[in-house]
Amino acid sequence: MNIYKERISQIFSPFLSIIINLFLVYICFFVCRLSFLLVNLSYYPDLTASHLLEMFGGGLLFDTSAILYTNALYILLMLFPLHYKETASYQKFIKGLFVVTNAVIIIMNLMDTVYFQYTNRRTTASVFSQFKHEDNLGGIVGIELLHNWYLVLLAALLIVGLYKLYRKPSTAFDSRLWVYYISRTAILAAVVPFCIFGMRGGIGYAVRPITISNANQYVNRPVETAIVLNTPFSIFRTIGKKPFTNPHYFADIAELEQIYTPVHQPADSAKLRKMNVVVLIMESFGKEYFGALNKDLENGQYKGYTPFLDSLVHQSLTFEYSFANGRSSIDGMPSILSGIPKFLESFFLTPASLNNLSSIGSELKKEGYYTAFFHGAQNGSMGFEAYARTVGYTDYFGRTEYNNDADFDGRWAIWDEEFLQFMADKLSTFQQPFSVGLFSASSHHPYVIPDRYKGVFADGPLEIHKCVRYTDNALRLFFEKVSKEPWFKNTLFVITADHTNQTDHPEYQTELGVYSVPIIFYTPNGDLVGHVNSIAQQADIMPTVLGYLGYEKPYVAFGNDLIHTPIDKRYAVSYTNGVYQFVKGNYFMQFDGTKTTAIYDFVNDRLLTKNLKDRIPEQAGMETELKALIQQYMQRMEENRLVVK
Repeated sequence: MNIYKERISQIFSPFLSIIINLFLVYICFFVCRLSFLLVNLSYYPDLTASHLLEMFGGGLLFDTSAILYTNALYILLMLFPLHYKETASYQKFIKGLFVVTNAVIIIMNLMDTVYFQYTNRRTTASVFSQFKHEDNLGGIVGIELLHNWYLVLLAALLIVGLYKLYRKPSTAFDSRLWVYYISRTAILAAVVPFCIFGMRGGIGYAVRPITISNANQYVNRPVETAIVLNTPFSIFRTIGKKPFTNPHYFADIAELEQIYTPVHQPADSAKLRKMNVVVLIMESFGKEYFGALNKDLENGQYKGYTPFLDSLVHQSLTFEYSFANGRSSIDGMPSILSGIPKFLESFFLTPASLNNLSSIGSELKKEGYYTAFFHGAQNGSMGFEAYARTVGYTDYFGRTEYNNDADFDGRWAIWDEEFLQFMADKLSTFQQPFSVGLFSASSHHPYVIPDRYKGVFADGPLEIHKCVRYTDNALRLFFEKVSKEPWFKNTLFVITADHTNQTDHPEYQTELGVYSVPIIFYTPNGDLVGHVNSIAQQADIMPTVLGYLGYEKPYVAFGNDLIHTPIDKRYAVSYTNGVYQFVKGNYFMQFDGTKTTAIYDFVNDRLLTKNLKDRIPEQAGMETELKALIQQYMQRMEENRLVVK
């Protein structure tokens, strides 16, 4: 009897070892998810125990898929029927493979614990394209490891735990080789289908492989999908995926064009006035940091961190509800300069970025404008130089053209103060009229300022606050300098942010609040002044600039001319975690591509606590308009129709 037990034990030993070892990985994923939740708890103020259990339960589906994808080679090498591999040295190699591959996915999960605070979603495969040209990531990662030492320690503990608790199978096997090969082949044949089912997320031909959008069935809000998902799954499922496909909501193209078109036609009375245009894209300058744009915060006592820009706001055209169209720097440039919001994936990183494109710069270039773009980082960083040149900016001024690394911050770019002074000097040499863009850099993680300003710009509740104060002062010095130049009074300045960043108030931590950025139009001649109680978005900047100048040619932009479009026609769009977001009138709607999942009166319910889905008459019209916008966007991306020919 004992010999039969021993033979059965030998046959099933590798299978049992796999089960135990994969269970250890499940525990690691659970710990990673728990640490993610604890670190980012401020983004989930209304969690209940029952809903948390629902999301953790749903997470098992995605964890299973990621774990099986990651460990497929390990499983195959463990069960492959070849008796020559039943040696101690082979098992040592298998153990090494198991520990190393799972160490990688543990680290990926824990890295998103921090990176989520900047994107509000799990990292996808686009991250490899986003940072492939950066040469300073080693230093940034090093700083992050120091700042988040507890996550480094947790990763080390989990990896050591996998190594120590790993179960080795027995290397003994039945001397009757026919028994060995039949039994091991049968086990492998039985295991493979279940691995496939686990990777796909279900059993049967009717079950489509799960994607990141499936996480929405377990959540109340899109931001919660980050709890359900894990980073390895999000990356695996987005590698090589085509981002843009036509949803075919409308078969009748004439009907589609009537509901919504991104083609802007000039007014009959349009006559171009050749003013200079300077667009200042301020890194991470969320609307929350402005005292002048938050007079109701902290019972009216809130001062903010931008004293110079606050003074400029009172001489400018601003908007009560102004939003970014994306959550990363590479989403900002297409939205602001070309009127292209971020849908599904960052436009920079999709094949559609090779389409024919226009921008403020390229349209004005047709009218004889000189165009240039400034960014103090290493030339090529983040793909900004490539995009600027693609959309019609003739010259690019980066760290190379600045040519003085004594002013390099050691991490990302030339300090904002010095680079803005450099830009001010350059502007005065340009042929007029000119259209120029700038992307600032110093208000970027890891949130440092020049040594000479330490103690001058005090820390606020958040690390970024001192950087915002520093860059606000750099802008003050810039405007102080250029205001003395003869071209200054004939210039339209646009000031906005690429995206938001760290937040300190719950109003700015909602799915809508995390998109709140300033949009400021300033003309020294006093032509554009006032605070308008309406919606504005980054994609409105191109139409507004061209509309204000009286541009005389048609062009494509997925935004509104904020000077000539009636307030009730204005809207804002964004996309997060598989859900389109649409703001119009008093309402903020979330739409998963098929149906509305939530709608809020964001004006009177700033924390988005009351879902009004199917309870307001405006919902149907908003759905129709959003569908038309999405279809126009997708069709034009597919068909290379982002310019008017």
